[in-house]
Amino acid sequence: MSSKILLVDDDPDLLRLVSIRLIAAGYEVEAASSAEAALNALAVQRADLLLSDWKLPGMDGMALFEEVRRRYPALPVIMLTAHGTVPDAIDAISHGMFAYLIKPFDGKALLDKVSQALVLASPPSNSSDNDTWRAGFISNSPVMDELLAEARLVAVTDASVLIRGESGTGKEVLAQAIHRASLRAKRPFIAVNCGAIPENLLESELFGHEKGAFTGASQKQNGLFLEADGGTIFLDEIGDMPLPLQVKLLRVLQEREVRPVGAGRAVPVNVRVLSATHRDLQSLLQDGSFREDLFYRLNVVSLALPSLTERREDIPLLARHFLAQVVERYAKTDCHFAADALSFLSTANWPGNIRQLSNLVEQCCVLATGPIITLAQVQKAMASESAAILPLAEAKRLFERDYLERLLRLTGGNVSDAARIADRNRTEFYRLLQKHDLAPAAFKADISG
Repeated sequence: MSSKILLVDDDPDLLRLVSIRLIAAGYEVEAASSAEAALNALAVQRADLLLSDWKLPGMDGMALFEEVRRRYPALPVIMLTAHGTVPDAIDAISHGMFAYLIKPFDGKALLDKVSQALVLASPPSNSSDNDTWRAGFISNSPVMDELLAEARLVAVTDASVLIRGESGTGKEVLAQAIHRASLRAKRPFIAVNCGAIPENLLESELFGHEKGAFTGASQKQNGLFLEADGGTIFLDEIGDMPLPLQVKLLRVLQEREVRPVGAGRAVPVNVRVLSATHRDLQSLLQDGSFREDLFYRLNVVSLALPSLTERREDIPLLARHFLAQVVERYAKTDCHFAADALSFLSTANWPGNIRQLSNLVEQCCVLATGPIITLAQVQKAMASESAAILPLAEAKRLFERDYLERLLRLTGGNVSDAARIADRNRTEFYRLLQKHDLAPAAFKADISG
């Protein structure tokens, strides 16, 4: 799959010329004539590289860079600039911009910079299949695309990663993806839930023990750190680890060696540590129940998984995916969700996130008596219709976005016609579209004859 470049310039001739060069080099190009249009395009689909002119109408290139850095920190940016803005461009590089090119620029220089930026944005995977590492993620969400881009960047390093997110968002799935994309992919991946093992057994489970080290230790046992030697260990619910064990874990991370319970000497170990928690570690630091020095050892890079309600566009995809798995597992006759049932799922609250959705889909499929899973069956599985009642502010936001999407589909992305139907002026209507990150151009292909 060719890399996608978002090209931003208000000069139509330059926009066309650079687009031709990039397309001839094998890249997919999306063109935008303003920073605002570029941000709308990124909200619809993530690009692999942003190539932007410095001087733009309205929001300029530097302001666009700042906004992209805030929303999409893993997206590389190359700026096209005149001599007068070179000092600003040099300063921007110190804040994360990949590179700049001075106009007029040579076509080869442009392609060289683009190639270098794309290598940085997509480091080589351990797998020959570029998407194998992220196989556990079913998503078309730009939010998830950005998170996975960051995960891919950190995967090829040995940096410790702290994965944050609500229960059921897929923290272990992300840890496995990072391991698959790393240079340790052929070595073991060991996952341990720190909150599920009794405190008096956790040290032995992690670091091992010698024969006779304690009552019941009838033979020597390697701990999980040694089992993961050369690979990755994933410490789930690290926030639940008792303080005494935190001290010993810190020593392991600092010294890169473990001392089994009852052993007279330490054993070297080469392990990459990933950890996860649904708890607020900052509050645990403040009340003294989590060590600050350990926190900084684990939190070299922090990745935050969005809740399911923050990626509602993925709910139909996930529901169909889980349904196909259940149909195969139970060898049932193929079935599918009714349209209103999928709509109900997409607007429901999901406190248990993806895990809750998976369980609900399985329940609906197992109890289905026909090929179609109806709205009534889904509502029953949700225990009551109130499960889908949203807070008023969220309900208003979803209604407004859905209303705008319907208008844009109806008018084929024609803003003037959509604003007229909505009884709003164009300026106000554009503000509403920007508020919901909707790009009219994305709906031009939706109009029906």
